[in-house]
Amino acid sequence: MRYTVAALYKFVSLPDYAALQPWLKVMGEHLGIRGTILLATEGINGTIAGSDEAIHALLDYLRADVRLSDLDSKFSDSEEQPFLRFKVRLKREIVTLGVDGTDPNKQVGTYVDPDQWNAVISDPNTVVIDTRNSYEIGVGTFAGAIDPATESFRDFPTWVQQNRVQLEGKRVAMFCTGGIRCEKASSYMLSEGFPDVMHLKGGILKYLETQPEQSSLWQGDCFVFDQRVAVGHGLSETDWTQCFACRTPLSPEDCQSAHYVTGVSCPHCFKPDTDVTRFEERQRQIDLAKKRDEPHLGRKG
Repeated sequence: MRYTVAALYKFVSLPDYAALQPWLKVMGEHLGIRGTILLATEGINGTIAGSDEAIHALLDYLRADVRLSDLDSKFSDSEEQPFLRFKVRLKREIVTLGVDGTDPNKQVGTYVDPDQWNAVISDPNTVVIDTRNSYEIGVGTFAGAIDPATESFRDFPTWVQQNRVQLEGKRVAMFCTGGIRCEKASSYMLSEGFPDVMHLKGGILKYLETQPEQSSLWQGDCFVFDQRVAVGHGLSETDWTQCFACRTPLSPEDCQSAHYVTGVSCPHCFKPDTDVTRFEERQRQIDLAKKRDEPHLGRKG
């Protein structure tokens, strides 16, 4: 069985967001869907996977709410169920920036469609910023984009303040995996007085889904937060994996290292004096579960 994976989000005022949780949970479990949906007063965000019919049934259910009628969603496929369970969580923010008053429902940067993105980021007067975290950027990014070297999206405002002089007076174009982080980042930068801010509509995923590879300015693959680890053009699963010990994404070259042991260590976390017994036992349990065709908490790699 192939699974349909849907990444969805929308910034919209949902003052009754807590009341939506039990209905969504029942609906998702009834349809056999797995993944996570986040709800907050500022909107909805999530990635879910299930049969194609189940995913579209849940999206139809959400879009029946007039506030979510134009809910943004992006689709890809997976040969295996990439999630372990279905969760609907209540949050203060659907993507955590940690700056009070930043509200994309009140102000947001200019949306750039994927087919216009190449022209925007090729303009020498445009500063292009990848709003994702460093470990994601290590898997792939757009040519010429700035890596803010953040470990968390909450670090982005500090980076902006530390680099104000270099950014002021420039047109800023930002991007992220699905569009939600760069959209919120654009709201923050507008509130900080940057007048010309734009962001990639639908994020990297929509770009890779819709733009021809031969004219693409994307370099590498795109990290995703599930057991597929990364996808490429056409949103096809690639051959990246992930270290169980440190969660670092691993390229095929990393996996050839003498320091890579499946489920135990990788070139990024290997230490000669590390006690690997518990990791070896964990990997043994993962392998046994796979032989029995049963789910296990371990991730790919």
